[in-house]
Amino acid sequence: MINIALLLNNMERVAIIGIIIASILPGWPKKEGAKKDLTIKLEFDEFPVKHTCDGDDISPKIMIEGLKEEVKSLAIIMDDPDAPFRTFNHWLIWNIEPIKVIPENIPKEKEVSMPIKAVQGINDFGEIGYGGPCPPPGKPHRYYFRVYALDTLLDLEAGADRKILEKTMEGHIIQYGEAMAKYGR
Repeated sequence: MINIALLLNNMERVAIIGIIIASILPGWPKKEGAKKDLTIKLEFDEFPVKHTCDGDDISPKIMIEGLKEEVKSLAIIMDDPDAPFRTFNHWLIWNIEPIKVIPENIPKEKEVSMPIKAVQGINDFGEIGYGGPCPPPGKPHRYYFRVYALDTLLDLEAGADRKILEKTMEGHIIQYGEAMAKYGR
């Protein structure tokens, strides 16, 4: 005979585990009702050396299509889910005005005023701003650029890490989209 109480208790555990797993997946958090309806484009599928640690290590141009009128700011998280041990964060930038093109070579400063206005966080290299692909030798890694369209400017100091950025974005994401490119050595 099946013990219904035990079965329900196990189903609750599975549901809780599913919620926990979903909350730590890349691309989290999402505002309820937010749609992956932004088209994000890079000028390449494989990183040119100039955008990596083997070159000039400058941020690439990012093109954004489909922004809604109510968007107040953009945030970008670039990461490498193929890094050894855990997802490696390469770039955190927010409070970007809603524009269709993020130009390349954003300065590695906490607060940027040119060529765009933005605030940047600390990457997993321990530095402010963009840190390009720098994988160990072997299979090429995937690098995701996740762009979030927000309903506000974030009240967040420069130098914040990814956890703090994601927590601050919670409930403010209207739209999002992503692009991916690879790099290997």
